[in-house]
Amino acid sequence: MPRTDDRIRRVRRALAVFAATALLTAGCTLPAFAPRAEPTGEAAAPGTAPTWRACPEVADQLVGQGAPNMRYECTRIAVPRNWGTGTGATTGPGAGETFEIALLRARSTKQRDRIGSLVINPGGPGGSGVDTAVYLSFGSAFGGLPTTVTERFDIVGFDPRGVSRSSPVKCISDADLDASFGYDPDPRSQESFDGIVALNRRIGQGCGQKYGDQLPLYGTEQAARDMDAVRAALGDEKLTYLGYSYGTLLGATYAQLHPQRVRALVLDGAVDPKQGLVAGSESQAKGFERAFGNFTRWCAANAGRCPIAPDARAAVTDAIDKARVSPVRGADGREATAGWVFYAIISSLYTEPGWQELARAIDRLEGGDPTDVFRLADAYAGRGDDGHYSNLFDANLAINCADEDEKPSLARIRELQSQWREKYPLFGPALAVGMLACAEWPGGRDPYPTGPAVGAPPIVVVGTTGDPATPYEQTQALASMLGVGRVLTWEGEGHTAYPQTACITNAVDAYLIDLTVPPQGQRCPPR
Repeated sequence: MPRTDDRIRRVRRALAVFAATALLTAGCTLPAFAPRAEPTGEAAAPGTAPTWRACPEVADQLVGQGAPNMRYECTRIAVPRNWGTGTGATTGPGAGETFEIALLRARSTKQRDRIGSLVINPGGPGGSGVDTAVYLSFGSAFGGLPTTVTERFDIVGFDPRGVSRSSPVKCISDADLDASFGYDPDPRSQESFDGIVALNRRIGQGCGQKYGDQLPLYGTEQAARDMDAVRAALGDEKLTYLGYSYGTLLGATYAQLHPQRVRALVLDGAVDPKQGLVAGSESQAKGFERAFGNFTRWCAANAGRCPIAPDARAAVTDAIDKARVSPVRGADGREATAGWVFYAIISSLYTEPGWQELARAIDRLEGGDPTDVFRLADAYAGRGDDGHYSNLFDANLAINCADEDEKPSLARIRELQSQWREKYPLFGPALAVGMLACAEWPGGRDPYPTGPAVGAPPIVVVGTTGDPATPYEQTQALASMLGVGRVLTWEGEGHTAYPQTACITNAVDAYLIDLTVPPQGQRCPPR
């Protein structure tokens, strides 16, 4: 069993990376820190009450033990593969078939005055809500939820359809994922660009051959309808929900479909649902460029903690350029190519503590040791020490591409690659090239709704001014679209805000517990 300090570090690191749920078209991340325990048993049929069983082994395998004063129970429910219009489709792809949705419930032994269930989604898409519920159950001392919340709610995580334990979609080989992450993030020559096109085409064709016309069934609207089945299975009349990053899109879709069944929704790290693929990719390029600028200024002001000071931008760009021509080989024989260095940078920008990790990783890479680069990039990619990947990116592509109706041409992507290189030098080209994933994805599309949540109560939309992955500008856009959104702002760094500061925590807790809506325009200062 890990020592207590090891467990604390593991939980805190896990929660930090759970926050790293970017909406890059190429995918989004959630690391597998240990083999996952699979909730077993037969799934409850649609409309029937599920049977819960004790499952402490999930926390044991993820962390080494369960959180103090917490009990863990698991179940599965069956949902229609194709909800159609209400009761399920009788014709078309998936008609008459079901997916299994895995749930975990963490309940405090000190629970009092129970309000109901707080349903969690960590984002991605592709993040495991089951894992997230375990990590968040460890309490504020570990970076998890405060006891004011865990003693009033069951903390419930579910893996959305296609994700992890819930009828997982798996169609991308480890070799192709290695090739994708290791590829030059800015392939300038036509030959290099054609190579990444061919890789994405091969991935898309493989997934199309395996899943065929059922690929659109992994989209967000179908998953939002699953959420209402989760609510019903929990016995809650109305839904109380905490969604991070992509989880804000999932929650917003639920609010549009079932506004009368909303009790309280916290949407942290807001996604603008009206942004298409091109606009969303450019927004992220801008957000990551801004966050990287904040990192470089921090380095210049904190040379004692930043070994690549005073010019961190030059050090990072030099590291990528060197990796293009002479990548450093790691202990396992893998080469730290420009792609792996780039994803180490991406991974580090999700949290402010990651800045120091990035500086150390680049410094050690310059000294011939790529260990920290691979550690950061692998955490982002969901790559285990054995070289095997979780289904994180398979699910991410299936969900993102089912949602996305826009499909830019190869010529348009190539044009944007050049244009964005001028505007967002480090991140623009990669975000443009990342659109190839959905451009080469087979199957139909099933876009989610983008309208007001008429009849829903106030919904709290949380934004962070330094957020790289879901830039702050999207916060008001989501709140305005819903019509009932109330913006809560953290003037901080990193991706997502709750429960990182007392100001944000107190405001969200009051809303979740007492339905007290934050004052209009409330802003919380940095730490």
